[in-house]
Amino acid sequence: MSQTISTAPRPVLIDRYGRQINYVRLSITDRCDLRCVYCLSEGMTFLPRNQLLTLEEIARLGRCFSELGVTTLRITGGEPLVRRNAIWLFEQLGQLSAIHDLTLTTNGTQLSRYARSLKDAGVSRVNISLDSLRPERFRRITRIGDLDRTLAGIAAAVRTGFQRVKLNSVILKHRNHDEIIDLTRFAIEQGIDISFIEEMPLGTVSGHDRVDAYYPSDAIRHDLAQTFELLPTTEMTGGPSRYVRIAGTDTRIGFISPHSHNFCSNCNRVRVTAAGRLLLCLGQEHGVDLRRALRANPTDDERVRQTIVTAMELKPPGHEFALSSQPGLIRHMNMTGG
Repeated sequence: MSQTISTAPRPVLIDRYGRQINYVRLSITDRCDLRCVYCLSEGMTFLPRNQLLTLEEIARLGRCFSELGVTTLRITGGEPLVRRNAIWLFEQLGQLSAIHDLTLTTNGTQLSRYARSLKDAGVSRVNISLDSLRPERFRRITRIGDLDRTLAGIAAAVRTGFQRVKLNSVILKHRNHDEIIDLTRFAIEQGIDISFIEEMPLGTVSGHDRVDAYYPSDAIRHDLAQTFELLPTTEMTGGPSRYVRIAGTDTRIGFISPHSHNFCSNCNRVRVTAAGRLLLCLGQEHGVDLRRALRANPTDDERVRQTIVTAMELKPPGHEFALSSQPGLIRHMNMTGG
């Protein structure tokens, strides 16, 4: 007897503004082995471990999202690679045939140890945070970081041969804005990409004035144009970066501009925190408790998928970020998923 092959269209996630959601950022921990000034408060209290999703629950969520038309999963934290048995999770997610792009955002401290295992598990792209090439300044921004360890992680990622390695640099006036050219030259030397990011106003951070530190993407681009020939390109990588190419190199420069050129109108992303809260927007508190859905329906993926589908009605038209010394959201970046 011949088998009937279903020709029904694959389900997709569409919000009420017609935006298709095909990109999910999954945070697997709020913990980190650095304490970057724009991300964590010095006296940060982390979630009790029993409030976090288990790795098995995160793998199940990844599968549910893939069955709803999601093709890109980005694993974030905190620092994802400090989560015990994280490689097991990457191996599970790497087996999802519908996921075309399994990526990682990391601070690089653990890459010397894990880069090969990540690639073997199916990770295609790696984004590595690097805000300074000066050891003392790097330590001030990260509070406890060792630049050599991060640089060794970047070198390990480049050697391993991921499809793409990209640096992420949060640019802060009076802290590191004078390193934009040096960071770009470093990316060119490594044959990798770099994105410059306007700081996200999430959480109260002691000793850090976000208004004073704001350095817009247009100023970054102006600085770059004094040294490099910037070529327009329509290339995208699925996220919010808008790219230019540097003439004579393989390096692309991305600009992530939540304040000056927000990317809300074509947002294709949602986030899941390490505690299982589905955040429909980085800059809003609209969300749904997926941990409850998972645990109330331990064997019923359809109910979990339906919870996700229904949640799309809550996705707002855009964020409401504003430059202010006081954040609009109490939630810190490490809680949100970087």
